[in-house]
Amino acid sequence: MGANVSRTTVRSELRLSSVPRVSVSISPNLTALAVVADALAGRRRGLPDAWRKTIAARVRATGHQAARPIGAPGHSVVPDSVVPLAPPLGDVPMREQLDALRDAPPDRLIRDLEQAFGPAAVPAHWRPAAARPERWLRGYANALADVWSAVEPLWRRARPLLDREIARVGVASMRGAPELLLGSLNRRVVCTGGSLFVADIEPSAYDLGDRPVVLVPMLAGEDSVIVSLDGPDAVWIAYPLPGSAALWRRPAAPAPAPAPAARVAGELSALVGPVRARLLLALDRPMTMSALATRLNLAPGGLTYHCDRLRAARLVARERRGREVWISRTARADELLDLFRR
Repeated sequence: MGANVSRTTVRSELRLSSVPRVSVSISPNLTALAVVADALAGRRRGLPDAWRKTIAARVRATGHQAARPIGAPGHSVVPDSVVPLAPPLGDVPMREQLDALRDAPPDRLIRDLEQAFGPAAVPAHWRPAAARPERWLRGYANALADVWSAVEPLWRRARPLLDREIARVGVASMRGAPELLLGSLNRRVVCTGGSLFVADIEPSAYDLGDRPVVLVPMLAGEDSVIVSLDGPDAVWIAYPLPGSAALWRRPAAPAPAPAPAARVAGELSALVGPVRARLLLALDRPMTMSALATRLNLAPGGLTYHCDRLRAARLVARERRGREVWISRTARADELLDLFRR
């Protein structure tokens, strides 16, 4: 699947061997993905800065980490796991998309990465996700949920525009002019000479064959286009909803104030004890045991004891790298901290 396409003139090609069958899917998950890529992953596609900052402040740390590979410079291909319930499944509510992500078995992400890049060629920016797929799936679900909490009010106000777009697509299809419709989606999409061309930094070519084309209008920046041209059942193209730019001009809702660090530490201490609470809060990134002991001013033996207890509770993980032992929080621990921070 192709992520948000770039501003380059290099394009992927979809050859139209027959008149395409076109339909519409109202899939808010694609809106959330486009906003994640723009506001969190650094792939700027036209969101106003005020919205970008508000959304970035609202998303949990696990969501920021999971978003990084989606916007890696020089890459547009992402695994299908970023859209677990993809068109043409129909209009899938956001809650069902999030549940599908959280319930996805970790090996699904591994399979999708191998399908996208080859079993021996997972690029460097996706390797952390491949190494800890369950952590990535939960973090990405957190990112989508937090983004959606900010964007959903706009989505509700966009209902008349969505209805108008559904009618526009229906009229164009009935009048036998799907090529004109496809060429009008966005300036990054061109339909000419029997082919559809989509701006892409990792271009490829496909034949449409007898697959239908599913259009997915999004609330996204004006340059945001997300496509899947290689699906076996359908091609889908997500594009900015016509007329929706005015919605983004409204003030962004302020991000909720994060819980004070002292309050988080106090509440967490009541659950796991003060030393282990400090330990979990200190692990904002993986650290060696020696560095963590220094940071917490703990004797190595004492640190090992507390890490063993947290490991038994599945709140930390240990990994030996050469002569060093590294310690990191688990996805379970991140979720626990998120509860106290809200």
